[in-house]
Amino acid sequence: MTTKTMLLATSLLTLPGAALAQDVPPAAQDDVLKIGLIYTLSGPAAALGEQARNGFMLAAERIGELGGMETEIVVIDDEQRPDKAADDARELVQREEVDFVVGPIFSNILVAIHQPVTETGTILISTNAGTSNFAGAECNPNFFVTSYQNDQNHEVMGAYAESEGYQNVFLMAPNYQAGRDSLAGFKNSYTGGFAGEVFTEMGQLDFSSELAQIAAFQPDALFTFMPGGMGVNLVKQFDQAGLSSMPFLSAFTVDETTLPATQDAAVGLLGGANWAPDLENEANEAFVSAYIEEYGAVPGTYAMQAYDAAQLIDSAVRKVDGDLTDRDALRAALKEADFDSPRGDFSFGVNNYPVQDFYLVEAVKRDDGMYGTSVREKIFDDYVDTYADQCQMDAS
Repeated sequence: MTTKTMLLATSLLTLPGAALAQDVPPAAQDDVLKIGLIYTLSGPAAALGEQARNGFMLAAERIGELGGMETEIVVIDDEQRPDKAADDARELVQREEVDFVVGPIFSNILVAIHQPVTETGTILISTNAGTSNFAGAECNPNFFVTSYQNDQNHEVMGAYAESEGYQNVFLMAPNYQAGRDSLAGFKNSYTGGFAGEVFTEMGQLDFSSELAQIAAFQPDALFTFMPGGMGVNLVKQFDQAGLSSMPFLSAFTVDETTLPATQDAAVGLLGGANWAPDLENEANEAFVSAYIEEYGAVPGTYAMQAYDAAQLIDSAVRKVDGDLTDRDALRAALKEADFDSPRGDFSFGVNNYPVQDFYLVEAVKRDDGMYGTSVREKIFDDYVDTYADQCQMDAS
């Protein structure tokens, strides 16, 4: 495999033995599969984007030539700035002429890049953000998701709170699309009451005011969505505030990107997920062991979902024998999702969002001394998101 990786606007990053993109003659580009990755690779949320990038690159390295074609991968740091991400997306499709754009982490970035990519006929594959609008009325045949619809992991926790008989839950999330989706998801499967509902600033790291409210209200449980550095600080401050006896329910707050920092303070906390590193199947065991060997860390969902995106592209391009000019055939091949996912069952619904299982997971200290999440029980089986029936896209 000849894989060329370029980090635009910062520095050049190339896999061992690979040539740089500018060394490829323009005339040869017709025979090259070009993929652009847009992830947050700097700032407090960099760990999320790094896991996604690493997961995609791990699959690319294990497969070799994706789709049987010489493969060029362009990596961009969106810096968690929607305006920059939109410009980056235009650069990828107009100047770099990529065949696929893969990413991003955050939903506000997805909203920014969706139109610049899909309106050109280029395929956009989101490996994390899965907003409700693109799952429903604004679904698009050039947009595929290898993660979930944003609400779904939070619906797991709503269902769990319902089963536990909680009647007074405090809700907290950052004030952006995924944060609003998270609370909507929790409410979809929870019918009890609420002690309070707070939207924090995006990127907020001091939760003393919110924790004081929680301590005063004494809810049955806290449900929160705080990814990246926000989650690290919240978990530590929650523990320091002496609230550890209160049930802490979340999604993306306690996972393989935050556990290396929170460690024992997070052990035992529960989350909703579409996968965990100890899920028992052959594909998952191979993925997790390869990731740990390559990167010295436990992979999270960000890595797994990007790993699947690379597998998805590989399977689809092979099905069309490398002919990327027939976009209808390429979209149909993508829709087949003919690969073995580490999560097990995986297919696409009518809206190009996954149909998959969801689990209650628990933060644990592993036998190898590292921290990760572990499956506690399956909550939803082959779950279709609640927005799919609003999608009028032709299923073909």
